[in-house]
Amino acid sequence: MSESVIIASHLSKVVQTSEAELTILDYVSLDIERGSSVAIVGASGSGKSTLLSLLAGLDLPSSGDVQLAGKSLGALDEDQRAALRAEHVGFVFQSFQLLGSLTALENVMLPLELHGRRDASERARLLLSRVGLAERTSHYPRQLSGGEQQRVAIARAFASDPAILFADEPTGNLDAATGERITELLFELNREQGTTLVMVTHDARLAERCQRAVHIQAGRLVQPA
Repeated sequence: MSESVIIASHLSKVVQTSEAELTILDYVSLDIERGSSVAIVGASGSGKSTLLSLLAGLDLPSSGDVQLAGKSLGALDEDQRAALRAEHVGFVFQSFQLLGSLTALENVMLPLELHGRRDASERARLLLSRVGLAERTSHYPRQLSGGEQQRVAIARAFASDPAILFADEPTGNLDAATGERITELLFELNREQGTTLVMVTHDARLAERCQRAVHIQAGRLVQPA
């Protein structure tokens, strides 16, 4: 029987604006199976990225709970949630979020060094080779194209063998051909390493390649038309 690696129960997120309360997510429940690929789709402003942040423990809901890798995020303090993410989770963002003062190799080594891995350099080189950047290890982000930067970000995300990879519009800043290569890479790593892939995307073709698509509209899960 498949095992759920993420269980979201009755999640709501309400924020106070200067004028009124704004409901961003409204009573969302969701199970995600280990090793699966799931797309979160919906219009801009529908609550996709907020849901991703709650599932990853980057933000806390106004009500409801998320169990991530068997732990209730609401029962943990901020340091404990950070430790849980460090152990189980990788992230790929639309904006790459590489450190400009570090080379490609050093960016990928960083999470490994934080884990105390003695083979950090060797593993980082292997991952950069895996994403086709063996010749670019000493380059800084400013010396890399957008697609190359995103490949460094993917190598970094997979450095610590995460059980779950969260990707927020991972191809949003890339041209079509580069985006296709990044997509192939994400699904390849999902298949080969059994990593659960949870992806926010507005790209219908990308969503179709996932085993499952979750549609969100005005903060609520809906069935696609």
